[in-house]
Order: sequence, then C-alpha cells, then structure tokens
Amino acid sequence: MTEEAKELLTKIGTESTLRYAIHLITCSNLVAMKRKAQEVDVQDIRKVYSLFVDVKRSTQFLMEYQQEFMFSEVHEEEDAEMPQAKET
Repeated sequence: MTEEAKELLTKIGTESTLRYAIHLITCSNLVAMKRKAQEVDVQDIRKVYSLFVDVKRSTQFLMEYQQEFMFSEVHEEEDAEMPQAKET
C-alpha cells in the first residue's frame, strides 16, 4: 500500500469508523488486484469509497432526500385519520 493511500485511510478511519476503514482496505485490495497492481493506491480507495457509504454519509443522504422516498407522507395521513390512536 502506498504512503498516500495509508494517509487517506487514516483520515477516513478518524472521520468515520475503524471498521469502515478496514472494509475499505479489503475492497481496495480487490480493486488493485483487478487492475493488476502490486499495491493499493489512492485511486483504488477513492473508487471503493464512492461505492460503499459509511453511516454518516448514509444518514446525510436519507435526511436530504427523505421527501422523495415512497410513503414519506403516510404518517401525516395516518395522524389525520386516526387521532384517537395517538392519544392512547
């Protein structure tokens, strides 16, 4: 693994979780093997980082696009139809 790749993984590990960084190492190695490289480089990590989302980015995505998902308005309709269910 190149030094730049190690630095990038260290940054990702501190901003996200160690488990996520370890998974990126494994997948980045597979990407490097696919391109017949001897070591993992920053480009391999970037490719894998774009494919697999950590909890923080996943939550941010869901919050940003929550109104576009199906059934996002169900709770409002249910509250209007069954007000007594909320009271109990």
